[in-house]
Amino acid sequence: MEQRVSLATAMAVYIRIGLLSFGGPAGQIALMQDEIVDRRGWVSEKEFRQGLSVAMVLPGPEAQQLATWLGWRLHGRRGGILAGLAFIVPGAVLMLALAWIAAARGEVPLVAALFYGIQPAVLVIVARAAANLGRRALGGRAEALIALCAFLGIYAAGLPFPLIIAGAALAGVLLLRPAAQETPRPAPPARGHLLRTILPWSAGIAALWLAVRLWFGAEPFDGVAALFTSAAFVSFGGAYALLPYVADQAVETYGWLSAAQMLNGLALAEATPGPLILVNTYAGFFAGWSGYGGPAGLLTGTLATVYTFAPSFMLILAAAPYVGHLDRQPRLRQALAGVSAAVVGVILNLALYLAEAALLPTGPSAPEWPKIALLAMFGAAALWRPVPMHWLVVSGALAGLALHLTGAI
Repeated sequence: MEQRVSLATAMAVYIRIGLLSFGGPAGQIALMQDEIVDRRGWVSEKEFRQGLSVAMVLPGPEAQQLATWLGWRLHGRRGGILAGLAFIVPGAVLMLALAWIAAARGEVPLVAALFYGIQPAVLVIVARAAANLGRRALGGRAEALIALCAFLGIYAAGLPFPLIIAGAALAGVLLLRPAAQETPRPAPPARGHLLRTILPWSAGIAALWLAVRLWFGAEPFDGVAALFTSAAFVSFGGAYALLPYVADQAVETYGWLSAAQMLNGLALAEATPGPLILVNTYAGFFAGWSGYGGPAGLLTGTLATVYTFAPSFMLILAAAPYVGHLDRQPRLRQALAGVSAAVVGVILNLALYLAEAALLPTGPSAPEWPKIALLAMFGAAALWRPVPMHWLVVSGALAGLALHLTGAI
């Protein structure tokens, strides 16, 4: 049975979730259900599932949006904002600190060795994510065709990621079997709610961009705003789906960091609490670090975090009163199923992109054989039993350290 709870009591639980939210979206969502539904009964299991369903439909990190919705469900808008912040701030602060260490000390042999071993572990994590999503999302030939087209579109044709997502959603509506028809629950009488939510948040994002531009200038701040705000609106399917877009822009277009450094950022995001999309904080840090130094990196990393999550807050708070209605829309579910199928192909492209950066940094003629051996070892371990992601990262770091101390690298 649901219970009334004070905001202070709920905040202690939200902060606990934020500090313990390792293991990616699945583990984070399970932690929220255990803490809020199973242990305390603050929200019913049915409502929890409805909130999760809508969070998965909206662009943005579903775990953070679910945390925000749970806070809204218990204490309204203020509760939603505080719950969402409690989920992301601990990891964001830690990510900024780790990004500074990686930027300042990444060339030190000992630190470089740690990242050397971590990179093959992360490749196994990405491959496992693609396999897990594939088992869930590829239920038939139509889904497999969407995944193949998404892979070819981004790998061979170089189509923009937003176009891939839009095409996948349309293909889902046209090709996939409609969900069982249900009578939609009438939307609550909240006239003007959408405008009252979207307009202030949009104005706040625009005001932040303008203030930064007037105070600090255009570069690299316009690029940070453009990349991470646009990424926030096309981040369907989780962080792995979004990473190719962010990596391509941050590495190839803006040149803030290398592909290998982006892979290191993904490793750090895997090993720290909070949503995996905090890898954007890492990439944003390098936008300021490159040519400007640490304080500028802290500013651009913080801005990248705000531009990534502000639209996510806006969308879930706008949708919050309509969760029961949106959860019953079959067309939305078809579109989401199409996007989920496409994400399998997108993650496969990401795996190939990162593997080339890690295993063939100077081309096919000079493969990194120690990394390939570690990749085979970690892959065999992952097939043998489901090793937690953060333990794979720790094992990779220890393996890199051992290779360094023995003189193998």
